[in-house]
Amino acid sequence: MPSRLAILGSTGSIGVNTLKVVDGHPKRFKVVALSAYTNIALLKEQIKRYQPAYVAAKASVLVQLKQEFCSLRIKFFDVEREAACLAGLREIDTVVLAMRGAGALAPFLEAVRAGKRVAAANKEALVIAGDLIMKEARKYKAVIIPIDSEQSAIFQCLDGQKAPVRRVHLTASGGPLQEVAARDFSKMTVKDILRHPRWQMGPKITVDSATLMNKGFEFIEAQRLFGLSFDQINILIHPQAIVHSMVEFSDGSILAQLGVTDMRLPIQYALTYPQRLDTGLKPLDLVQWQSLTFQKPNLKKFPALGLALEVAQKGGTLPCVLNAADEEAVDAFLKEKINFTSIYKVVEKVVRRHKIEKKPSLFDIYAADEWARQEARTILWR
Repeated sequence: MPSRLAILGSTGSIGVNTLKVVDGHPKRFKVVALSAYTNIALLKEQIKRYQPAYVAAKASVLVQLKQEFCSLRIKFFDVEREAACLAGLREIDTVVLAMRGAGALAPFLEAVRAGKRVAAANKEALVIAGDLIMKEARKYKAVIIPIDSEQSAIFQCLDGQKAPVRRVHLTASGGPLQEVAARDFSKMTVKDILRHPRWQMGPKITVDSATLMNKGFEFIEAQRLFGLSFDQINILIHPQAIVHSMVEFSDGSILAQLGVTDMRLPIQYALTYPQRLDTGLKPLDLVQWQSLTFQKPNLKKFPALGLALEVAQKGGTLPCVLNAADEEAVDAFLKEKINFTSIYKVVEKVVRRHKIEKKPSLFDIYAADEWARQEARTILWR
């Protein structure tokens, strides 16, 4: 019987690559549910091809979709209010969480409370409420397998290991500004920033990769996913993006996961774990890469990463505030309302003004998220 999938965020980079994995193994997977926000043209193509039983989209287009696909007897949902409904459906075995932003928290929680396998590409939910998500996952025996290449690498290196972990080495390509002087950052346009040297990703995560805020989010995500202390995670800039992360054990041994820079690898692994299937991708040619280099991140040049590490150490509601303020600031940059260096300035101001709730409830987390967004907007539009 094929594994039944809900792909939340099916028109984004992760969603599209997930469907490529499905196409590569059509007998292994059945697409039962799809969701999208803005790319309705692509969503329509996906509906025609995969004929899911459930679809979620923005309320403004639901009438149009219902009329166009009335013959398929699809049940439609409002993606902004009912995405969690898809995640908890009995007909679903695996939820691919490819939605971006804090809006993924509700479906993430619903999926783990329903005991699903969650193939998680969304890091924001784990950043803002990771402790709560992992607690619920243990309670309901849900399986969370990360899709982010770095977290997938750590997951693979830890699988089956019983030795104590000394450190995790979390790698970063360095983003599009690694070789650009800091004095030129303010001149960077949206087009400049979206030109990532290694990965094809959505605009928000590409901007976060440029500031290295994304690596700060991944640091917090790794703390939550793997139960690591602050001192057990080490960030390394690795421009070749071949070593996706490493785990160092108590005896000094280091296991690394290497692979080509293609998201189909971690996606397929999350969907088929513990099995490994042929991806159809060209194998990694190690001879081609005559040297693999690693260096410490420059926190003076990339202060957003330093701020994120400070937030990771303090915890509580502060990671939620960091994420919300960053979402607002990056959105303003992508709309060309502020320049690139202003992203950090806005986020830093919001973080400094927040009064931390050390052991937040879900209510506290939502309240902190809303407060941070309002604070960021006040700063942005003052």
